[in-house]
Amino acid sequence: MLSSLKNNKNTIWMSVVILLSLQGCGGGGGDGDGNDSVQMQTASQSQLDAIISNLNLAISPTSGRTIPNINDPLPQLGKKLFFSKSLSGDLDVACASCHHPMLGGADALSLPVGVNAVQPEVMGAGRVDSDDLPDVPRNSPTVFNVALWDTSLFWDSRVESLGKESGQNGAASGISTPDSGFGVADTNAGGNLVTAQARFPVTSEEEMKDTTFESGETNESIRDHLAARIGDFGEGAGELATNEWLTAFQTAFSSSADAATLITFDNIALALAEYQRSMVFVNSPWQNYLDGNTSALSDDAIEGAILFFTSAAEDGGGCVNCHSGSLFSDGQQHTVGFPQIGPGKDVGDDDDFGRELITGDTDDRYRFRTPSLLNIAVTAPYGHAGAYATLDDVLRHYNNPRNTVDDFFDDDELCDLDQFENVSGCTSLYPDARQNSFRALNKLDDEQDDGTSLFENVGLNGRERDQLEAFLNALTDPCVTDRNCMLPWIADAVADNPDDQVLIATDVNGVNL
Repeated sequence: MLSSLKNNKNTIWMSVVILLSLQGCGGGGGDGDGNDSVQMQTASQSQLDAIISNLNLAISPTSGRTIPNINDPLPQLGKKLFFSKSLSGDLDVACASCHHPMLGGADALSLPVGVNAVQPEVMGAGRVDSDDLPDVPRNSPTVFNVALWDTSLFWDSRVESLGKESGQNGAASGISTPDSGFGVADTNAGGNLVTAQARFPVTSEEEMKDTTFESGETNESIRDHLAARIGDFGEGAGELATNEWLTAFQTAFSSSADAATLITFDNIALALAEYQRSMVFVNSPWQNYLDGNTSALSDDAIEGAILFFTSAAEDGGGCVNCHSGSLFSDGQQHTVGFPQIGPGKDVGDDDDFGRELITGDTDDRYRFRTPSLLNIAVTAPYGHAGAYATLDDVLRHYNNPRNTVDDFFDDDELCDLDQFENVSGCTSLYPDARQNSFRALNKLDDEQDDGTSLFENVGLNGRERDQLEAFLNALTDPCVTDRNCMLPWIADAVADNPDDQVLIATDVNGVNL
């Protein structure tokens, strides 16, 4: 297995043996008294270092970028807003309800439970609404490292930089949004992709708005009403029994302006964005290795990295085809054929056409944006619908997508997911899911046949999948699993509670996240 890789390793290892022989005969590298100080690389390290050099990987993901500091006034205001239920129509959900710092910047569910949760403070396993079924059609993307995206946000890239300038987070050119339409700059998008994105969850009935608040009104009317609620003026006056938001905004913006002037939804979105943009976690073992710490990766992780960056034609995994660059995403949309589960989006029969819903182009059907792999160890479940619970599930899919999806439905693996295992009648929840999934797989087959797919058919054995998983786990910053390290991004019940609506999230057992 991996014959070409092994040939390369043998060549490198012979070079090492020759070099060691030269050193033993008095060739350079000694300290003059027989105690050589040279630390030799393994053949695999040498091979990986050659890959790193060829692909120019030894750079920081934050290089050239300005990242907000969480302790600065504007991100601090954004944290208060992010955890406040006052931004939801019925005051029962916050941005953090689907994107909590201690749940990988997401919610640890296959599909989010937005409004009308039975226990609004509960997150992760055990968060349910009255019928136990999620209404939000797509998996919550992590907000970690959202400041590093230059192309687009959301699974279907519906908030998209028109210029996609490197290192700019969308700030250098226009940004299209659902308000403006595909390919058209939204003049109200704000200064970057994250600010533009922050304008939309509050307008979604399933995520934050619900059906009773501003029913039938425009997105702009919804935002204006929420700003008036936060500012305690106009139509929102008196909706919050406690309201100290004006002081918080005046501090953050260093302004003495009144509420109607200062508390606009543009400023709300800006503050939310700066909080999210401060959540950059890239100090992973992989990055430590790139920075020169050769002991940062295990032997398995090194072998997995070689597989990751090597094409399938050369007996590798071909993962880098789509998961490229320091963000481990090309920022593009691809058909990969993950199982289609959940309520679907906008097309009926529980189906989800993905990018086609934005562009109107049938070639984009079942295409979804390549996720970043940074911090992937904490962002399960995986895929646009959260169908795969583990990285091994994902790697098996890339080995043989059709068989893996077939097994998913034959073995009722939907009902093994934490979110669905206790749901009555689970095996018959989404009767069109198998058919929809195989339509996506047929689309993948067509793209592979006509040469437009970057999805390579691979044949990795169990050992190699373990090595790949070891590398993927090495892309996670240890900070994101340490509550003390993450504490600056978690709202405090007193200091971050200007309206008595702060979300202090717990697990199903009542333990604070």
